[in-house]
Amino acid sequence: MTTPTTPRTVLITGGNRGIGYAIAEEFVAQGHRVAVTARSGQGPEGTLTVQADVTDAASIDAAFTRVEEELGPIEVVVANAGITRDTLLLRMSEDDFTEVIDTNLTGAFRIVKRAAKGMLKARFGRIVLISSVVGLYGSPGQVNYSSSKAALVGFARSITRELGARNITANVVAPGFIETDMTAELPEAQQAEYKKSIPAARYGTAAEVAKAVAWLASDDAAYISGAVIPVDGGLGMGH
Repeated sequence: MTTPTTPRTVLITGGNRGIGYAIAEEFVAQGHRVAVTARSGQGPEGTLTVQADVTDAASIDAAFTRVEEELGPIEVVVANAGITRDTLLLRMSEDDFTEVIDTNLTGAFRIVKRAAKGMLKARFGRIVLISSVVGLYGSPGQVNYSSSKAALVGFARSITRELGARNITANVVAPGFIETDMTAELPEAQQAEYKKSIPAARYGTAAEVAKAVAWLASDDAAYISGAVIPVDGGLGMGH
């Protein structure tokens, strides 16, 4: 039987809904001290919710300071906050592109940079970046989003080379089609069409993504860094 993992202080960005909320629930269920950032709303029961906007470094610093005061030094950080501004390339404005990059990529940079200070001091850290199958697979109408998600791979691998000797790991989780409020709103015919391209023939659940994230943060995954873990039912194989 696997021994329980060491309880850690965990911060998840965008933990007030969808995949971020499920990740927070999983860490709480495993006995960790969990905080979530949100621009609005609340994380699940048992979490500390702090208001923060990942496009604003000062608000991130304030959120970290509060979590550190209430729960202790942050040992695990999950960069999950993200937005979409989907439209075809020729219709995409420069703002559509830069806003997505600023939230999804530069937002992860701001979070990880702030977290790394405490991790270096403690000589321990687990960094998990939430990407997407479209980061490497591509998707029409998502040049901005897929670019931001692909970039997280190079980000994690560079951090691994910089900080790996200090017992800090950095990994990427790449979800495929996951059952969320957004997918539930798609017309049934469109949902059926999407499912045809997934070898598992179903959407994933947010809980399945959450378990992969929690495992990467666990004691069992100490020698895994710079990896991309797909949670996509086989959709993005080979990418």
